[in-house]
Parts: sequence; C-alpha cells; structure tokens
Amino acid sequence: MNVALQEKNVYEDFDPRQDTLFFKVGAHGLISFHGRNYNIKKRMSSDERNRLITDSATFFRVSSDCYVNVRNISVIGEHHLFFGDTAKRLPCSQRKQLMIRQLMGQ
Repeated sequence: MNVALQEKNVYEDFDPRQDTLFFKVGAHGLISFHGRNYNIKKRMSSDERNRLITDSATFFRVSSDCYVNVRNISVIGEHHLFFGDTAKRLPCSQRKQLMIRQLMGQ
C-alpha cells in the first residue's frame, strides 16, 4: 500500500497545533481536543498545558476554558466561529471576533 495515500491516524500521531480546531481545559490537567471528526481527551502536565495556552500565534482564548486554533477558522459568523468543511462551530462574542479578525489579518 502506498504510504502517501494513507490517512494520518490522529490518535497515534496527534499534534495539537496541527490537528485541533479548538480545545477546552478541564480539571486536573485534562484537556479535551476537538478536531474535524474526533474528540481526544488527554492529560497534560502544567508545563505542556501552559505552552499550548500561551501559543498566541496558534490559539486564541474565546472563553474561560476554551481556546480556538486561529489557523483552522474558515468563517466568522454573526455569533459563531466555523471551522473548515465541518459542521463544528463555537459561540463567540463580537468583541472576541474582532480580535480574531485582527490576528487573521482580515
């Protein structure tokens, strides 16, 4: 089988900065990553979690526990952010939308 044609297994080769549409921070270091057609819960150390949260080039905080991957936002709607070719969306305030637009250079 041609390796180039194989789909990436996100459960084995998970990269939060590439594969995540958004993530939510839970209690005790548990983070729930949401992708195109999957959700992965992963326990991370405080250092790993802080590196993700402070990666302002990739992630933007839209609520107290939720961060979106700015690179994967396809449309900024009236009160929602939409991701790629998926039906996934997140509610987002007008103020946060304006900040995200500035990050995206729109």
